[in-house]
Amino acid sequence: MCTSVMYQNAKGNWFLARTMDFSFELDGRPVVIPRNFHFQSDANEVGFDTKLGFGGAGRNLNGYILVDGVNEAGVGAATLYFDGLAKFADQPEPGKTNLAPHEVINWILGNITSVADLKEKINDVNIVAIANDLFKIIVPLHWIVGDKSGACVVLEQDKEGMHVMDDPAKVMTNSPDFQWHLKNLNNYVQLKPTSHSAKAYGEFKSDAYGLGSGALGLPGDYTSVSRFVRAAFIRENTNKADTTGGSINALSHILNSVEIPKGVKADNEGGCDYSQYRGYMSLDEGAYYMQPYDDQTITRVALTPEVLNASEPTEYPLQKQQQFNSVN
Repeated sequence: MCTSVMYQNAKGNWFLARTMDFSFELDGRPVVIPRNFHFQSDANEVGFDTKLGFGGAGRNLNGYILVDGVNEAGVGAATLYFDGLAKFADQPEPGKTNLAPHEVINWILGNITSVADLKEKINDVNIVAIANDLFKIIVPLHWIVGDKSGACVVLEQDKEGMHVMDDPAKVMTNSPDFQWHLKNLNNYVQLKPTSHSAKAYGEFKSDAYGLGSGALGLPGDYTSVSRFVRAAFIRENTNKADTTGGSINALSHILNSVEIPKGVKADNEGGCDYSQYRGYMSLDEGAYYMQPYDDQTITRVALTPEVLNASEPTEYPLQKQQQFNSVN
């Protein structure tokens, strides 16, 4: 389970950000994949090639798998869980690029220069129902993709095929399907950042206790439906920062509203989803920022010529324990 938002700062620069909410320990870390890289594939023996360099969160699991990131063309993308609705092809298809669901981000970031480019090329891709070695299941995924022009789409493949949908809300969570989430926003037209005016009930005049009454009815639970509404409202009304650093800070506060602490979203088998990290993709800058749960320090990884032209992927370790300064 995850939440993702796009954000534009006061200078017109665009960012894509996400929480990675999962119960299984993914142990992701920042990774940069260089230009002109060849990936092995679980969907075919040939694998696939990429042209663009990109960086994001991932691991080397007999080959690198990334779950979000940004490329040198200013395209950002993230995987989100699409439980119960994702449906992929049963077999590889000759003449197409055949990918397992967990390989789609690598293909997008390695080959796509814009959302418009994605719309042209996605029909040449066949996503095959192949299990991920780490989870031992066919991972049900959908994807949000944005570029530095502010264009944003959601990709969902279900029993009716692939849907490429413009995302006017610039938000995505999990099931139900994306169009359902958009329609559900119609149930929250009363939300606003300013307070509601006083209201008369017969001869009684009711008035709000302090500021914030405009957000009465904003859902506060951790379901994907509520996180979508909450993220859309808070994203829309958060002030626009002037700098890149200020923008990452603003996004951190936006995602605070949907971050899941350990223990509050448990299943019946003893596990619990929690926000293992937050990822921030600076699309104009070409940089990836990662903020892990155990240490709120934000690590920045830039797509420099050195790492883009390297012969092998570059990994960056993260701190594991939060550090505190002692003040007497």
